[in-house]
Amino acid sequence: MEYSYAQRWRGGERDDEMTNSGTGSTGMTREELLALPPTVNVSTAARALGIGVHKAYALIRSGDFPVKTLPLGGTTRVPAAALWRVLGVEPPGC
Repeated sequence: MEYSYAQRWRGGERDDEMTNSGTGSTGMTREELLALPPTVNVSTAARALGIGVHKAYALIRSGDFPVKTLPLGGTTRVPAAALWRVLGVEPPGC
């Protein structure tokens, strides 16, 4: 059986980039999303979106990441409010 480049084997299980680094996590709960600080790193944003970190960076490089990112020196931040909008999560009181 052939797997695409984005698919990996870890610990005997297939891990395609839709999981979070082989942990099996596919996203965050609404409560976790609302508890995020104003900006998050790419790893946290990837987890919120239910994709792998490598896939997130590939999407950022190609300009296809679904959220505007903030390149700050050698790091990239993602606004939590933008994640909320993309995921259809509204903070309480809105």
